[in-house]
Amino acid sequence: MHGLGNDFVVLDATAQPLSLDTQQLRFIADRHFGIGCDQILQVELPRQADTDFYYRIFNADGGEVEQCGNGARCFVRYVHDKGLSNKTEIRVGTLGGVIVPRLEADGQVTVDMGAPVFEPAQIPFDAGKRALTYPLEVDGKTFVISALSMGNPHAVQIVPDVEAAPVGSEGPLIERHARFPQRVNAGYVQVAGRGHIRLRVFERGTGETLACGTGACAAVVAGIMRGLLDARVRVTTRGGDLVISWAGEGQPVMMTGPAMTVFEGEIEI
Repeated sequence: MHGLGNDFVVLDATAQPLSLDTQQLRFIADRHFGIGCDQILQVELPRQADTDFYYRIFNADGGEVEQCGNGARCFVRYVHDKGLSNKTEIRVGTLGGVIVPRLEADGQVTVDMGAPVFEPAQIPFDAGKRALTYPLEVDGKTFVISALSMGNPHAVQIVPDVEAAPVGSEGPLIERHARFPQRVNAGYVQVAGRGHIRLRVFERGTGETLACGTGACAAVVAGIMRGLLDARVRVTTRGGDLVISWAGEGQPVMMTGPAMTVFEGEIEI
């Protein structure tokens, strides 16, 4: 499946338990020797009473992560299309907390991604106290970033031209920066207007993807907090557009976009 080109292998672990090791996960994600994907999504039975499912996310390097916004849209499409649930809105437990994806009448999917977290210790980010922006020294240069969590950590910087941004060279350095003890997703944002941004993200454990749902949420939140954006923003990624809405601190971020099934099959692991 994919959400704007951010692609996934989705595994159903509701009928029987499934436990894949790092080597097996890397094999599935390998675009030459396996199936190929940015992340592997695992659909499981709920772990708490007020949820419908549990959702596990593994990056292409085999590491498990807390959250994936584009994957969340694919998740609700998958369980609905497979008859695992007849609800158009479901509550899904993740490592990063409960999310609420909803299948819209037009086929788009809206996800309540929860409220963003700004306290450095909870991101986690090594900073003395919370601030609107932070200086981050990378390879002898200092960048101004916004740091926040959307269930996973993000470092967002504003750039004049997102296509010219050094995502491939500096993204990996930001991802593994010592001030982010659990690594970080590095977002590059070009503000095209108060209701439109362009975005590229170097994702933790995966590399640059065609779209990043939590990255889009983090980028819009950072832009609103800095007074650059309105409450509803179209986010243009290399894979297409998302719509992100946020009413302000303490409120959930709402993300709307497509989710597509590409093919189904079997693989020997």
